[in-house]
Amino acid sequence: MFRRTLTPPRGSFFLFGPRGTGKSTWVRDELPGAVHLDLLESGLYLELLAAPERLESKIPPEHRGWVVLDEVQKVPALLDEVHRLIERKKLRFALTGSSARKLRRGGVNLLAGRAVTLRMHPLTHAELGQAFDLGHSLRFGQLPVVQTDRDSDSARAYLASYVAAYLREEVMQEGLTRNLAAFSRFLEAASFSQASPLNISAVARDCMVERKVVEDYFGILEDLLIGVRLPVFTRRAKRRLVSHPKFFFFDVGVFRTVRPRGPLDSVEELEGAALETLLLEELRAMNDYARADYSLHYWRSTTGLEVDFVLYGERGLCAFEVKRSARVRREDLRSLEAFLEDYPMARATVAYGGHRVDRAGAIRILPFGRCLQELPAILGIE
Repeated sequence: MFRRTLTPPRGSFFLFGPRGTGKSTWVRDELPGAVHLDLLESGLYLELLAAPERLESKIPPEHRGWVVLDEVQKVPALLDEVHRLIERKKLRFALTGSSARKLRRGGVNLLAGRAVTLRMHPLTHAELGQAFDLGHSLRFGQLPVVQTDRDSDSARAYLASYVAAYLREEVMQEGLTRNLAAFSRFLEAASFSQASPLNISAVARDCMVERKVVEDYFGILEDLLIGVRLPVFTRRAKRRLVSHPKFFFFDVGVFRTVRPRGPLDSVEELEGAALETLLLEELRAMNDYARADYSLHYWRSTTGLEVDFVLYGERGLCAFEVKRSARVRREDLRSLEAFLEDYPMARATVAYGGHRVDRAGAIRILPFGRCLQELPAILGIE
């Protein structure tokens, strides 16, 4: 069992995160004595879907503590009842969800600001502590199950079932697409865009689906919280930049499970994308857990200069470049140096596969694990 960094607020909250990130376990640990209602239980789901007003009957009349509603997006109409019970009985609700689609697009009652929004991510370097194993994380990711059971065969089996479960349970049962075969081909095609500027037309050609459909599919991945698109950082740009966002599956293990392997795939390309994804996982989690309010971007000029991650907010401007190699050559610093020419106030860091701490002018060069350890200081959230 790993202690999570996220802490609950004093009042009601939404907790969103992909399946398998540990939301239910966390609320049980953090809110002992809560009334727990899981909408993945078919009987409860059908009963409350038919009559949301029955929610109150599921809570003991004398109860004045926490009420947990797991997978609340399955019955959005429950939020009206939650709102009423917060106002009338002063109950506190923890509302978890693995999909923001119905809540975001259905125009439902989001409790008029009476509940803050939290996000749960895969385990972080800090949460794993001494158990952190870079090789294992780069192969299987950092979902709690694959970190608790380090057996490789078990991890592969879990990740295979995880991807299949999302296809079957989330996509098919929610009716997000009628063509499951096309969506399956799309997932594989999308995996080749991992950590790269997104070319939707190319993905559409690869999976033999119309461009508009592929745009909708990427929206589905984001709604299910398993896909992330990073926009280009363009604030006060001094040179011409590309416009395409960069795409990521949210977890290394999920990415590597979706991505088919063949004899033309290089280890360097695959592991480079995995290393970049792992740093993004850490940046997103740290930003959300510390409520640092950074916006996350990448930076790429039309001449091919690229900085992997740019974080911008009241705490400053941070730029990160990820290198898999054990040595950082002079040409590896060109993109960060160009970025610093435009934004000299930025805190610039290279995270690489070697073991030596170094510096090149204003650029810090850190081993990947050391960079993860120092992220709080780099981001100014200690």
